[in-house]
Amino acid sequence: MPLPEDTICEITGATECSLGEVIQNLWSGYGVIQRVDLKIGNQHTNSAIIKHIDISQSRENRRGWSGDISHHRKVKSYQVEKAFYEKFASTCTDECRVPNLLGAHEKENGTGWIIVLEDLDAAGFDERKQRVNREDIEACLSWLANFHAIFIQQNPAPLWPIGTYWHLATRPDELNVMEAGPLKNAAAKIDERLNGAQFQTLVHGDAKLANFCFKHRSASKPTDIQTLSRTGPGVAAVDFQYVGGGCGMKDVAYLISSCLGESEAESQQDSLLNYYFQSLDQALQTAGNPTNF
Repeated sequence: MPLPEDTICEITGATECSLGEVIQNLWSGYGVIQRVDLKIGNQHTNSAIIKHIDISQSRENRRGWSGDISHHRKVKSYQVEKAFYEKFASTCTDECRVPNLLGAHEKENGTGWIIVLEDLDAAGFDERKQRVNREDIEACLSWLANFHAIFIQQNPAPLWPIGTYWHLATRPDELNVMEAGPLKNAAAKIDERLNGAQFQTLVHGDAKLANFCFKHRSASKPTDIQTLSRTGPGVAAVDFQYVGGGCGMKDVAYLISSCLGESEAESQQDSLLNYYFQSLDQALQTAGNPTNF
């Protein structure tokens, strides 16, 4: 589906726009993420990011999941992402940096759905990492702690009532083909325990390493919790299709598992959790939401 430049100008207030590189295709062929240069009035041209979504028909998931359940979940995820940027993103601080929304357009046929966002590369968050050190993991944990602190006990509507990409009630196909064993047997109980946790917040929902954008750090720059609280954790996060209500541990566990192998995660579990909870305690006090855990 071609991306209409006049629509982009209309929803962003730009007088000119020029489409650039396609950064990546969306999952299962639902569209593209593409860079665009925008000129507003007499200002210099600014880079932005377009998420262009075509929901006119269901697609075959590359992992084999298909059909109405998968398609409707995907459509809902883009509605949720748009709602997050429109209603919640402006509440996020530098300590849990997200891209600013520049404009959005929703039309099921024709031009499809368009979300125009700030280009985080241009804002200095231009590093993506496939391997991380302890400092990087702590920066992401600090981001999560501040995000969870801001939205503690907040009603998630109109986002997912229960957030996260791997949400049991929306993954019957995956559960059915899971190998029999203790984890599969305990899945319902684990899900029930998480959903019934006393302290609920908004969870990012897909807090894997690939969804964090890093700033370059000076090697001599201290990164203790107090310093991070003043300067921000040096990361920003993207991809809010599965943001919604939930226990913050869902994000923490998913992040750690995306950064470390099983044995490393086990050996560092206690110290990483301590770091997260220390960061969360400080973030709650800063946000004016002190809570006794």
